[in-house]
Amino acid sequence: MKRDRSIRFVLATLLCVAFGAGCASTGPAPERPAGGPALRIERPDRAADYDVLVAELAQAEGDFEQARAAYSRAVGKDPDAAFLHERLARLAWQLDDVDGAVRAAERALELDPSSTSTRLFLGRLYNLRRDFEGLDRVLRREDGEPIDADATFALHQVAVERQDFAEAEALAKKLMALEPEQLRGLLALASVYEARQDFAAAEAVLRDGLARFPGHFLLYMRLAQLEHARGDRAGEMAIYRELLEKNPNHYGVLQRLGQAQIDGGDVPAAIETFGRIVHAYPDDLNALRRLASLEFAAGRYESAASRLEQILTRSPGDSELAIAVGQIRRAAGDDAGAIEVFDRIPAGDPRYVEARVQISFVLESQGKLAQALDEIERLRAVAPERALDLRAAGLLSALGEHDLAVTRLEALLGGSEEDAAVYYQLGVVEGARQRVDESLRYMQKVLELDPENAAALNYIGYSWAERGENLDEAEAMIRRALELSPDDGYITDSLGWVYYKMAEMHFEAARKDEALRLLERARQQLLEAVKLTGGDPVVSEHLGDVHLLRGEKARALDYYEEAAQQEFRASEQPNLFEKIDRLRRDLGRPPRSDGPP
Repeated sequence: MKRDRSIRFVLATLLCVAFGAGCASTGPAPERPAGGPALRIERPDRAADYDVLVAELAQAEGDFEQARAAYSRAVGKDPDAAFLHERLARLAWQLDDVDGAVRAAERALELDPSSTSTRLFLGRLYNLRRDFEGLDRVLRREDGEPIDADATFALHQVAVERQDFAEAEALAKKLMALEPEQLRGLLALASVYEARQDFAAAEAVLRDGLARFPGHFLLYMRLAQLEHARGDRAGEMAIYRELLEKNPNHYGVLQRLGQAQIDGGDVPAAIETFGRIVHAYPDDLNALRRLASLEFAAGRYESAASRLEQILTRSPGDSELAIAVGQIRRAAGDDAGAIEVFDRIPAGDPRYVEARVQISFVLESQGKLAQALDEIERLRAVAPERALDLRAAGLLSALGEHDLAVTRLEALLGGSEEDAAVYYQLGVVEGARQRVDESLRYMQKVLELDPENAAALNYIGYSWAERGENLDEAEAMIRRALELSPDDGYITDSLGWVYYKMAEMHFEAARKDEALRLLERARQQLLEAVKLTGGDPVVSEHLGDVHLLRGEKARALDYYEEAAQQEFRASEQPNLFEKIDRLRRDLGRPPRSDGPP
């Protein structure tokens, strides 16, 4: 049976089935049992064409085992049909039967040695088996040369995988000679040089390609990838900008430019680029989200919230987006707006509990601790969760109900001694009622259970620093916490405070030079903490303390007054306004007219 005859038969049969007509030349169509799978009846009396049709339809339905069985029946009826063996080989490969695929493909090649497709397929199989002799046998002529351009490219890819770069280079150059008007050989040669880390040679090949194929988009993109691989972010972005001169609003190029700017830490430039995308593609909600995220990171809260609210208007039921908008509004100081957005999320929504917890955080930041606790208690009544129990215990402690908080937390332990989260919260509660030794005991228990707990490491280190004890060990613990959470501004503040306390000790011991060196380290850490936190009253007060110890009273007063204008936390800053009043007197300035007494 010839392959072209089989194809004509299949098409004719399909046409007959499609139009419901009988076709005398092909005979009646294969039966389709009512309510059952199509074409599953074996017909030994029918020619191989029947089994081919069964196999093709089974394959279209994704039933590869059934398809292989049908092709096997066809082969039994027509064993010399090369294309049937090739199809069996490809099905075996899809079924992860590589050995069966090789046997069938070798038989197909034996029947039709001129089939390039069979040779290339066999080449892939031999490469999978790492049988390079077999690979060369099917893809090379007797003189050792590849049989054609496709074989050359396949052999090149194998040589690159084997890191035989000399062979890969030779094959790439051969491919360029075989296909002088195509890019495949040129790109293959560039990939060899890049794999060798010879970026200059790779760039020269691509630049030569641009001279031969001026303005070719693919070559520009390949050059940009090369610059990225060699770590030349500026060079990569320069190529994107060159492309944008020719294609000002090309979506893919703008996306890549924006990502390169993000990777390079140039957030303002990335904001500009994603702004261009949003302007050119206003329906691209992903780009709008990305832009809002960048603006939020840059502290442009109003703009970020406005952009996300555009999406929320289009998708009012998107609770995840509503959470994001609420968090941005909260960061911008718009507590009422944040609560309004969180309030939109209805009971029953997967993000409902999270939204109400966020409301409790807003209320807590406003000093409305009882209302914040009421929110959590209502949630605990309808959706009891361990996280809510922990949150309730923290709020009870903040309200001065320390014993009740401890009772709640001990109930969560349930007799277990291996619950780091509960022990951590117990430590916080004991610290809140000034039982520092008990607090530290709990935090040490946390570290026994979880040595990589950055919060507990920081808590112990900061507590020791506050007491002026174990400062070297405190520094080591806080440094370890920073390794675990390198972008945590509050841990960064703790390290600065350790250096401040060390400096105090050196001043007391009349080691002024060492003290000043440590104060400078403290100042640098605290300035970094300001960046990471976005501004915090305790960090600002610590900076004031550093400058005061250096004898810079005016600068210290600036930082103290900055702290007073932020969200002043009385429990953590009991002496802030006393410091401000004293410095104002010392500097001959009028007394303050606002703030706590």
